[in-house]
Amino acid sequence: MSNEATVVRFSVKQRIEHFCVMILFTLLVLTGFPQKWPTADWSAWVAGAFGGIEQARVIHRWCGVLFAIVTVIHLASAVFLVISKKALPTLIPHRQDFRDAVKTLRYYMGLEDSHAKFDRFDYRQKFEYWGMVMGGALMVVTGFMLLYPIVATKFLPGEFIPVAKTAHSNEGLLAFLVVITWHVFNAHFSPEAFPFDKSIFTGRVTVDKMLHEHPLEWERMQAKQGAKKRKGPGPSGPGSREPEVASAER
Repeated sequence: MSNEATVVRFSVKQRIEHFCVMILFTLLVLTGFPQKWPTADWSAWVAGAFGGIEQARVIHRWCGVLFAIVTVIHLASAVFLVISKKALPTLIPHRQDFRDAVKTLRYYMGLEDSHAKFDRFDYRQKFEYWGMVMGGALMVVTGFMLLYPIVATKFLPGEFIPVAKTAHSNEGLLAFLVVITWHVFNAHFSPEAFPFDKSIFTGRVTVDKMLHEHPLEWERMQAKQGAKKRKGPGPSGPGSREPEVASAER
């Protein structure tokens, strides 16, 4: 075992949000797919594990409502933190992300000597995040339309209900495929993460990992800490707290 310096990357709130989304998404898939393919042999087995198809539908609806609540809380708190200047809008895509994508591709092709330097989130993480946000919004809207079709048709033509059903079903399948082929690979099977990136559960990453994957964020953290030391002790609080560096035994 060796001691390696670690840095706090994810707050307790962010880790709880990820855990809730992970559990709710899994339950939504397990209770939703038997409804999408009701005649498949495995559908009866999966639905039976939840007490039958009717019970699976009840669980699916409750998980959908909880997912909507978690989504609203996440987006509202993120907007509030950015507006109050307690957090940076590090997940907003900008032109540098396109430059980083091109440089990364050129690096993989041997046309660049070094890969792009990333800040807190790279272009792949931003793509995945906003795909989840927009896909989640579509699932929430269409889910509530299917849950309350009579209310929905008071404001929309009746043809929107079967459209919502198709969109809800296909977006659920697309989200599952993206999570399996994109997120799980990047978090578990990519050369940088294999066999398991546990930072979203522990909240910490090693300094070496920060320097390798997010050097621009590390430089900004060091600059802020240096400025804080020169300025001297100031008021404490969520807005003035800097990421903590500590020694952790691995």
